[in-house]
Amino acid sequence: MGPPVLEVEVNDVESENFRLWWVCTIQGGIMWGDKEVLATQPAVSNPPGTSPSKPVPSSWKETRTSIDPVRPLTTLSDRAGARLGASLQVKGEISGNEDLHIDGSAEGLINFKDGKITVGASAKVTADIVAREVVVFGSVKGNLRARDRIEIKKDGSVTGDLTAARVHIEDGACFNGKIQIDRGNAQADANCDNLLACGASKST
Repeated sequence: MGPPVLEVEVNDVESENFRLWWVCTIQGGIMWGDKEVLATQPAVSNPPGTSPSKPVPSSWKETRTSIDPVRPLTTLSDRAGARLGASLQVKGEISGNEDLHIDGSAEGLINFKDGKITVGASAKVTADIVAREVVVFGSVKGNLRARDRIEIKKDGSVTGDLTAARVHIEDGACFNGKIQIDRGNAQADANCDNLLACGASKST
């Protein structure tokens, strides 16, 4: 039961003001309806036994797979080269059909009739050399025979005879011996055979 209502007679002019005063003062204020509902809602909890969902990033970064450009295969020379290291010492006959680079020491006979012999700056060779081409940067004591050319670089040193179709000696190079220019292939092959025979007899 609510509070008792007191009936009071008032004139028409003051009836509305009196009613508002009565309601606000006697009855405890105007009832606008249900109490205000909070706008904020409680956070939704995950059901038991389930893991919380991962936050979704605001933006996704595109992942690109880095692919290296395909490089063309290196063209290998038909003639593979061999190398005699600086710490190697060889005595006897060395023969083959490929190119040879010498950085160590060799003694005896070097026979590469179809190859190029390069005597490196640190090399010390005491041997006869037969090859298609001979290039000397280091020291050689022996006869050189080349079907194509012989070249002695400025810091190179050769003590022995040279036989080739072309001979080139740079300024500053040391050379002690004879030079024979031979452009005949038949005669060159014969000279090569003679040099090989001499070298074989020396090594034995």
